[in-house]
Amino acid sequence: MKKMLIILLALSLLLSGFLTACGKGDDGKDTSLEDVKDQGFLILGMDDSFPPMGFRDDNNELVGFDVDLAKEVTKRMGVELKLQAIDWSQKTNELNAGQVDCLWNGYTITETRAKETNITDPYMANHQVLVVMKDAEYETMADLAGKKLVLQAESSAVEALDANAEFKSSLAEVIELKDNVTAFLDLKSGSSDVLLIDEIVANYYIEKQDDSFRVLEEYLAEEDYGIGFRNEDQSLRDEVQKHLEEMAADGTMAEISEQWFGKDITTIGK
Repeated sequence: MKKMLIILLALSLLLSGFLTACGKGDDGKDTSLEDVKDQGFLILGMDDSFPPMGFRDDNNELVGFDVDLAKEVTKRMGVELKLQAIDWSQKTNELNAGQVDCLWNGYTITETRAKETNITDPYMANHQVLVVMKDAEYETMADLAGKKLVLQAESSAVEALDANAEFKSSLAEVIELKDNVTAFLDLKSGSSDVLLIDEIVANYYIEKQDDSFRVLEEYLAEEDYGIGFRNEDQSLRDEVQKHLEEMAADGTMAEISEQWFGKDITTIGK
């Protein structure tokens, strides 16, 4: 009997720990917002090579539009923001393992991600576009038949390409690389002929980093950016959503957008 009680106690402790890790209290109630406020910080998981949403500057500091947006949200929540660079191809695993509290870095809302995570309403629109060298002869998707396309692994660009089966089948090869900066370098080196990437990232990179590229007029997909939380973390998701809506209403979100893009390109409340 004593041995059985010890086993039951151990199982009870394991279950309690599991529920806590999942943002649930002993009564099954969602405590994710309470947990963040109790610990005094929110851990944001990000790809540190995704300018201008989140990236490392010349001083190796993590900066970006989403970083500034998150700083304002956490300030209003009364907690500190902790930035955690992660392997973007493992983002959902990192989130569900409790290594980060959210995925907030140009996180495209897709059908798959909407099932895997609890996503906020969209705050910015985006397209998946095709980037080539400025002096390349390509003008349309049809011109890229038999060419090599590069993109970021486990990104929404992969889903956009898969959804355009005819275009994908016309390509000679699809090359998946770790991040978009590396993909730009691959394109410039001549190892690939075209890059599939977020329009916001492409435009910023070409304007700020290297104008030897250009974007084709045709694009593969229309998208929206949101912020991903664990499916059970409804209270934390709703708190962030509330502050985003308040920031849109009082003009703070527009100000941050203007600092990064020269105009307000956010979509909440519009």
